[in-house]
Amino acid sequence: MGCALAGIGAAITAVLAAPRAEFSFDGGFENHARDLGVVFVELPLIVLGGALVPLFAWMLTKRWVHQPWLAVIAAVLTLSLGILGVLEWWTPRQHPDPGYGPGS
Repeated sequence: MGCALAGIGAAITAVLAAPRAEFSFDGGFENHARDLGVVFVELPLIVLGGALVPLFAWMLTKRWVHQPWLAVIAAVLTLSLGILGVLEWWTPRQHPDPGYGPGS
């Protein structure tokens, strides 16, 4: 069960964090903002955290409580809070806002 939670956590974090890293890979107009460190360092670390955080939460809860369903609930709650925190904190460079500037 822990390996399934780790795989689900890695897949969810990859799906949610990859669109934010698209501009760093693409670089925008004439690749002026290309930052491959986001793609090769930050994004894999986020996916690794998405795999390890629910796994560790599941293992610790199962060790202390001995109830598998409580361990799954704790792992899902920990994963969702971790994803929320990462998406709030991690903001790689994005496209400029089209409604912001001298012409608006």
